[in-house]
Amino acid sequence: MEPISIEGTPKTPRVKFDPRQGILEIKGRSSPENSYEFYKPIVNWLQEYARDPGEKTTVNIHLEYFNTGSSKCILDIFKKLEAIYKSNHEVIINWYYEEDEGILEAGEDYKFMTGMPFRFIERAE
Repeated sequence: MEPISIEGTPKTPRVKFDPRQGILEIKGRSSPENSYEFYKPIVNWLQEYARDPGEKTTVNIHLEYFNTGSSKCILDIFKKLEAIYKSNHEVIINWYYEEDEGILEAGEDYKFMTGMPFRFIERAE
């Protein structure tokens, strides 16, 4: 399986998923005009990855902002990861946030909805 790499823009996050290392990273701002179209290849990639995931998958989420459309798509990503987790593979979510309670609360909501282990990491600006 090939890695996926999408360069970030002012409205879309940088995305890097390396299946050999089991590291998935989403970083930046997420407010694309069409969130579904932006995230669709990522969700499809994860669906393929879920067929033969690594023993351990580490997910690093560093979002400084995301809009409502992105929120739904991020949940879709977590649902794919949840399936991997429930198939007895280790999945660790590192949810980075700055002094923004909204980003922290969103991460807590995703943790509640999926039941996966999240680490909440506050980053200094």
